[in-house]
Amino acid sequence: MNDTLNVLKTRRSIRKYKNVQVPEELLQEILEAGTYAPSGMGQQASKIVVVRDKELISKISEMNAAVMGTDTDPFYGASTVVIVFSDTKRPTHVEDGSLIMGNLMNAAHAVGIDSCWIHRAREVFETEEGKKLKKQWGVPADYIGIGNCILGYRDCEYPAAVPRKEDYILFT
Repeated sequence: MNDTLNVLKTRRSIRKYKNVQVPEELLQEILEAGTYAPSGMGQQASKIVVVRDKELISKISEMNAAVMGTDTDPFYGASTVVIVFSDTKRPTHVEDGSLIMGNLMNAAHAVGIDSCWIHRAREVFETEEGKKLKKQWGVPADYIGIGNCILGYRDCEYPAAVPRKEDYILFT
């Protein structure tokens, strides 16, 4: 099977991580792949923020959990959180950011790093505390959070794929 197709078919979301940091060279490869995601009219109207500081990850995790109404860690102990923001002035901002998230997760899998898309970035960064973080990072106010891509090394069995549903593809 083609290597790219194999990556696309075998990547799984991981929800338990070891306390081990992603090596810098692999992180750079993953991030670069994210920047090559398609974007509406090639505008590249997104920003990628990388968080590796444990205290800051914990703070953002708590903010995310609060939105979710729980006190569990929605980042599952991951050592790196990559937050994707997109410019709401662009009509394709959600799609553009989502494509970046997909590239990040698939690139991570291709280089042996595990990942998961964690939702609620929009809600977290619409809070006053979230707006302060965006400002501190240089993310413009009109950019919204699209997703949190957690990265690291799994501390669990690799999940098997669930069977694809029969009516997934329709021909006309």
